[in-house]
Amino acid sequence: MYRVADDIEEKEESLFEAPPMAEQERMIEAVLFATSEPITLKELEARLPHGCDAGEAMVHLRRRYEGRGVQVSKVGDGYAMRTAADLGFLMQKETVEVRKLSRAAIETLAIIAYHQPVTRAEIEEIRGVSVSRGTVDQLLELEWIRFGRRKMTPGRPVTFVVTEGFLDHFGLENARDLPGLKELRAAGLLENRPPPGTLPLMGEGEDEEESTEGQSELFED
Repeated sequence: MYRVADDIEEKEESLFEAPPMAEQERMIEAVLFATSEPITLKELEARLPHGCDAGEAMVHLRRRYEGRGVQVSKVGDGYAMRTAADLGFLMQKETVEVRKLSRAAIETLAIIAYHQPVTRAEIEEIRGVSVSRGTVDQLLELEWIRFGRRKMTPGRPVTFVVTEGFLDHFGLENARDLPGLKELRAAGLLENRPPPGTLPLMGEGEDEEESTEGQSELFED
């Protein structure tokens, strides 16, 4: 009886054939076009008809958009349609003028991005000054940082990490895509003099001089 039931279930499932791959691409394209926030493959699978392969369709769709003015970008675990990076200058007149972050907020954001997960005490140790509640609240309100796991140390301090919103805003797939010391120096955003008492950047250990560069100089005016 179990075998008969299984056969019936297989026949019922076979009635729902997956659409052709080209049609699956069109469906994903429509969803991405109408969604402002990145959407994951799991969320796409839930929207698509039975039997669709969102992962394979996404590969074909991204390939089809290569070199176009609009591209399908990976943002964290999700995907979104974004203007090609080299055409961003065309959108300048369309952007809204926003209030600039304070230097303290920029430094705090940079430290979190390069050292995450990081506690408030660790941020203050790197910057050499205390971090005001307003600075952290501003970054939380922008949804560029969020609370991470508590550290298994006395007091169980909460940590901070960057969000997918931060990655999306700066056109990054993940935090490992952040510019390194050489890139920052080449862009004129980092001075060559290392400030005393600072911690090394994540993933930078090529030599002693580079590993002691400070986060507070990442965004010089």
